[in-house]
Amino acid sequence: MDNKLFATRVQPAVPSRLAGLFPVMNYPDAIKFTAGAPAESLFPADAMAQAYADAMAAEGNHTFQYHTVQGPVELRERLAQRAMDKMQIDHVTADNVMLTAGGQQGIDLVAKALLNKGDGIVVEAPTYVGALSSFDTYEPTYYEVELEDDGLNTDQLEATLKQHPEIKLLYTVADFHNPGGVTMSLAERQKVVELANQYNLIILEDTPYRELRYTGQSLPSIKHFDTEGRVIFLSSFSKILMPTLRTGWLVADKAVIQQLYKLKEAADLEVPNITAQAINHYLADNSLDEHIARLNKEYKVRMQAMIDACRKYLPAGVSATKPEGGFFTWVTVNSAINTTDLLYNEATPNQHIAYVPSKNFYAYKDHTNGMRLNFTGLTPTEIDTGMKRLGTLLTQAEQII
Repeated sequence: MDNKLFATRVQPAVPSRLAGLFPVMNYPDAIKFTAGAPAESLFPADAMAQAYADAMAAEGNHTFQYHTVQGPVELRERLAQRAMDKMQIDHVTADNVMLTAGGQQGIDLVAKALLNKGDGIVVEAPTYVGALSSFDTYEPTYYEVELEDDGLNTDQLEATLKQHPEIKLLYTVADFHNPGGVTMSLAERQKVVELANQYNLIILEDTPYRELRYTGQSLPSIKHFDTEGRVIFLSSFSKILMPTLRTGWLVADKAVIQQLYKLKEAADLEVPNITAQAINHYLADNSLDEHIARLNKEYKVRMQAMIDACRKYLPAGVSATKPEGGFFTWVTVNSAINTTDLLYNEATPNQHIAYVPSKNFYAYKDHTNGMRLNFTGLTPTEIDTGMKRLGTLLTQAEQII
């Protein structure tokens, strides 16, 4: 195929940021800190199977017919109520809720709606690699803001906006950051909204981990502080129910929703009705809060195992974030160590462990001494064993440099 036939946004010669993130390991003792996957043993499989059966019984063959781009109004009403009760977002109705094919489609639709080639977007450094992969398609100009222990550096954000007031979009993972593991403080949430109002930009608040808090107190969403309709709140069922449902949902002003609907209709017409109706029946007949409480109880043990193992095994000079929830911790090593090279040359073949190296979590792929570690997909014993291997590996690497 002649690459000249492809649009420039495809960048045929440039591999996807998502390609090669998870090296193949067939060793029987392999331990993978890679994918941001929930624990399969905690899926509510029986309850969800019943919900699918109930959805089919309720509508018969009509279940499988074409429906609307909006999806079931009853489900959107339930999500609107949840947004008010759990996310502390005021005055939400079904008309403010949009269903998407996972949170990933929500990111892509917002990017498509807002970004022309060259438009400015602020992202955290590091940030979610899937979001960068989507944004790359629209060829924006990236402005990175450092991630700190209490979220993005709002002083740096303000300085960036003063210098580049044409910036249109800020993308942030405020709760239990992917990949950083940190949570944006209350003061920073308020300040980013103030800056958005002052500099006329949109905030995309991506929150798939928000309800997976294991210690500390829940904070209001950024959308809670929105006074001018500038915040788009995005969530998903992938982390709290099952990834295969591929159902996300966002909350935004009606004027924003209507523009996003036009793009969704052009992309896929609608979310699958059978899945949307099954989720609706699951929410009607089961307590999502009780299910999340079970997740949080189990994941808290795994998170603590990760924190303990980092303290026990990582050599001096290596730092690790201490999350209060979510799926990840972020490890930073000596700047002379390239974690991509270390992964493929040493970690995978010799220690039989895998992590996600930092390179593709940065807009310009210029930070190579970090790694993302997932703890929800492993048992405490596996976490301890894997981190011991990682500590040995990093100690050896530091002795070489």
